[in-house]
Amino acid sequence: MSTHPTARQDTASDRPGRHPAASTPPIAFVGTGRMGGPMAANLARAGFDVRVWNRSAARAVLLTGAGAAVAASPVEAVRGAGILVTMLADGPATAQAATGPDGFLADAPGLVWVQMATVGVDWTARLGRIAARHRMTFVDAPVSGSEGPARAGQLIVLASGPDRMRNVLAPVFGAVGRATVWLGPAGAGTSAKLVLNNWLVDLAETTAETLSFARRLGLDPTAIVDLLQSTPLGSPYAVQKATAMLTGDFTPAFALKHALKDAELAVQAAQAGGTELALTQALLPRWRHAALSHADDDLAAVYTAA
Repeated sequence: MSTHPTARQDTASDRPGRHPAASTPPIAFVGTGRMGGPMAANLARAGFDVRVWNRSAARAVLLTGAGAAVAASPVEAVRGAGILVTMLADGPATAQAATGPDGFLADAPGLVWVQMATVGVDWTARLGRIAARHRMTFVDAPVSGSEGPARAGQLIVLASGPDRMRNVLAPVFGAVGRATVWLGPAGAGTSAKLVLNNWLVDLAETTAETLSFARRLGLDPTAIVDLLQSTPLGSPYAVQKATAMLTGDFTPAFALKHALKDAELAVQAAQAGGTELALTQALLPRWRHAALSHADDDLAAVYTAA
């Protein structure tokens, strides 16, 4: 991935020591869904002191087998912690965990808040301001990758925030991902995530349209996929999604509802920046229609509406 000239990528070889957890303060992990759950589990298995909280308590309890402790509320999770990771569905859910009843802001001063969910440009800025008001260090670090890489600890962390946090967070990011790219001040990570996911949704839509177009012309879509795979045109991701589309295997790796949310966030960010994402705007109505019956399925389900 091409990044800003000052961006720095940290890989496994940069991770300090064999047991970095020993020098890392306790971690409060708020939001243990499809992505957050595996990430928190990897941290706990790596030896970090991890306290987890989730709106659906059953998902948090599953992590006790990995060595995590379950907190009854966000504020209980952060009590005594040095690092807070949030991985909730969106900006409003994150704000609710911060400011709602038993929200983590009640015991927040001094915490390093690592916001790893994809919440959009506006919400990232808003959460950063909340952190500043409560004397928290804010790091914007969404991840690139789906549930499989999350389980395998192979995510790419798109980190942004104070330079002094790089060494502090290196062992944490090293436990959940295979590489960390530092992109500049807080907010740059979210911007990069929206750019990447805009590419992803456009590629998925193009794949669905291509298969539908081939079918309507009387061609075998499978033969078109084979042809694409034999040329530079067929990216591995597109071929993977094309196969899922044709077999009807919509087992969620990246749920359509989340991909749709990210597409909408990308469009909003582009408009705020005075530009237009014409391709992404054009796919939104079709994706919203597909989400009526396939919201929790993989985004490959957009083929049903193509």
